[in-house]
Amino acid sequence: MAAPQDSVQITTGRHKINGQDTSGAQKDAVRDALEKAVQSAFATVVSQQKLGENLDFLYDQLLAHTMDFVSTYRVINGMAHNGAYLVGVESKISLELLEKRLVDSGIFNPARNNPKVLVLIAEQGPEDTQPRCWWWQPEGQSYASVAEQSLEAVFEQAHIPLVVTGSNYPDPAAYNVVFSAMDDQTAAMALGQALKADMVVLGMASAQESANRMGNEKTFEAGVSFTVLDMASQKGVIHTTSRATAKSIDPRGAGQALAQAAETAGQDLKEKIEGFWAQAMKEKKTFDLYVEGDNFLTRFIALKRQLKDIREIEDISPRELGSSHAIMEVSYKGTPAGFANAVMLRTFEEFGIEVSMVSDDAVKIRFVASPNNNAAPQPPQDGLNVITPQPDTSSQGSVNSTTGQGIVQKIPQE
Repeated sequence: MAAPQDSVQITTGRHKINGQDTSGAQKDAVRDALEKAVQSAFATVVSQQKLGENLDFLYDQLLAHTMDFVSTYRVINGMAHNGAYLVGVESKISLELLEKRLVDSGIFNPARNNPKVLVLIAEQGPEDTQPRCWWWQPEGQSYASVAEQSLEAVFEQAHIPLVVTGSNYPDPAAYNVVFSAMDDQTAAMALGQALKADMVVLGMASAQESANRMGNEKTFEAGVSFTVLDMASQKGVIHTTSRATAKSIDPRGAGQALAQAAETAGQDLKEKIEGFWAQAMKEKKTFDLYVEGDNFLTRFIALKRQLKDIREIEDISPRELGSSHAIMEVSYKGTPAGFANAVMLRTFEEFGIEVSMVSDDAVKIRFVASPNNNAAPQPPQDGLNVITPQPDTSSQGSVNSTTGQGIVQKIPQE
């Protein structure tokens, strides 16, 4: 949930006047307006699918306790009209309290609604001849980044999940990723995709001793520069820098300056990442998913179970379901090509997936026999090129609307 502490709402309320009880009707009209405000705030912090699934919770647990979430409110105006009392109300709804109630109920998982992040921070202290990092030429280098630890602490507090935690650093070569330089953005995004990150924070942190002195105290200056790479668009989307100074009688002052600079930059990144991700999650694409193949119903059920784990899917609604095919309407926070690649990363025990076509408004999937079953796979359609799965790119999975040619991807089963 990327939102301020309070959500300002302007709502109206109406309640019938019983006899001469105008005062009672006014109170009920205000309550009606505040219920609408809480309902509107609820709709901003959960997906459309979640809202539909939890209407009972909305009415029983939220709207039945409206004032629990109202920070302040004021009546803009009120009047009696045609036997009812009408009001306009400006209110502030506490999103923090609303989020807590949703988390406690198990409906809202903050980490699930935030992007998964890979942090790549190179760091150079006063005694280092060159920056230290773990992903490029790490032989013989120890790596314990103060800036990385400060940045990760900010992300943890904000419920932004990390794909690498602690000192469990993966070997990029194990994923066929080779960095040509420490700040190789292409390789950083390839590693991020391999580790199933949504974003990569690639940056540099450095600290050095300044010329300023006061008695035995030395002054240390630190600077950090972080760039956020978005996996979906394959480009840098956020950049921030920060500087800090610290005084100390020993070299620990360098670490203090680094921690301060990274914490300041981290707070800025947190807000910008939350804002960017909230906007990206709102931008969903609706398209048709065509599914067909042998042993259809059993395999279709297995496919649907796997699709539930793709968190960018906001909704799947059946349009047509037969004994050997189905047409589904998919609301996806991304492109059809991104959806196709997400499906290709899923594994099935008894069969495989062939994506036979991807366009701007449709994806076609065919079930094929698994190589493990020693069954020959279905031949590709005429005019289709068979390729091995590649990292998600904006051009992958495109289709030529004139020729009807698309891309088929096959993935071997584990």
